[in-house]
Amino acid sequence: MTFEELNLIEPILKALKAEGYTTPTPIQAQSIPLTLQHRDVLGCAQTGTGKTAAFAIPILQILYNDQSNKGPKPVRTLILTPTRELAIQIGESFTAYGKNTGLKHTVIFGGVGQGPQVSALRNGVDILIATPGRLLDLINQGFVHLQHVKIFVLDEADRMLDMGFINDVKKIITRIPAKRQTLFFSATMPGEIKKLSDSILTNPATVSVTPVSSTAEKVEQGIFFVSKKDKRNLLLHLLKDTKMQSVLVFTRTKHGADKVMKDLVREGIKTQAIHGNKSQPQRQAALNNFKTGVTRVLVATDIAARGIDVEDLSHVINYELPNIPETYVHRIGRTGRAGASGIALSFCDEEEVEYLRDINKLIGKQVPIIEAHPYPMANSGVAKLQDPRRGSTQKTGSSHRGGGGNTPRPNNNGPKGSGPKPGGSGKKKWFGTGGNKGGGGYQGKRD
Repeated sequence: MTFEELNLIEPILKALKAEGYTTPTPIQAQSIPLTLQHRDVLGCAQTGTGKTAAFAIPILQILYNDQSNKGPKPVRTLILTPTRELAIQIGESFTAYGKNTGLKHTVIFGGVGQGPQVSALRNGVDILIATPGRLLDLINQGFVHLQHVKIFVLDEADRMLDMGFINDVKKIITRIPAKRQTLFFSATMPGEIKKLSDSILTNPATVSVTPVSSTAEKVEQGIFFVSKKDKRNLLLHLLKDTKMQSVLVFTRTKHGADKVMKDLVREGIKTQAIHGNKSQPQRQAALNNFKTGVTRVLVATDIAARGIDVEDLSHVINYELPNIPETYVHRIGRTGRAGASGIALSFCDEEEVEYLRDINKLIGKQVPIIEAHPYPMANSGVAKLQDPRRGSTQKTGSSHRGGGGNTPRPNNNGPKGSGPKPGGSGKKKWFGTGGNKGGGGYQGKRD
């Protein structure tokens, strides 16, 4: 299928062609026709599936075909999203897809002065992209009027719940017309989110693509068992490989993100951190530096990283495993996007074994274990990890220090230590360098 087959108007097709878009992703192929039919849509899709274009493209077409309003433009579409970064990226998508339509949009979020946002609203916008807190603030100040909204999009609904925004969302919904088209997207459907969707959708068409338990097919995964005290050294060891050009590192806390960043900067690695305590200009500058290659490593918390979309992101590293298994899927989905390949590595210490067990259960397979590295966990710690392996160890090399550095690619094909041998043809180093402790690298054949 091509975008031409979706009966899109020429101004949008021209913009998509300029962006290099030729074939719609599954969620786009399903959602765009339904939205153009003015159906309510309930979409269950994880990040990286092309969800933004799935609602942005048909919204632009609907509004373009209905430009009867004269004078200042009222807000006809409202898009709620949980984070500033995601709001900005949605805005960038509307700019790209709608550049030939003459439609206006603006993005409003907290953490910055409201002056430019208020000015844009006064000049009139067709599409308003907002985070809940700042939107409610501007509504209460009388700067935002939503009585003309015809299309309402609630994006990343489950993250709204995680971040405590659901009550704000409910307040905002009372301010928009009951007669409207609603598009509701969430990567997961916990009970409260399902209840909310039932209350605001009318006879919705359901679109489910790549359920949250599925990890991107082209993302190679591996896990290192390592003591908490050795995580810093293991990360530095991996980053010796210059092929790791663009690395997104996840921590659970803001303090942890800052600590990892400082450790890497001290070693001369260009690194920045992004989390909720950073100002919006700081966060955007760090993200732009990462996208353009000025910064090699970006250390992030889950909330700050939601919505980060970086082309050619080679590696995701879970410095700390998430305590919510679905979050693991979201994290590694930052790489291997839009059909590209990627690599996701994780560190697991003694206290994170239960998190790993939950992750393995959710994704329906064992994350392959990488044993040949210079900082293996002590035997007493490894013993605690036997249960999540459940007899299917998927080991990828020996666990001793000073090994030869020929760890095969994670796989399920053979016993411990099997895989490429030194000097074989067709081998390509994946990551890691020898190092003083002879920790080897990750050798294996690339697809």
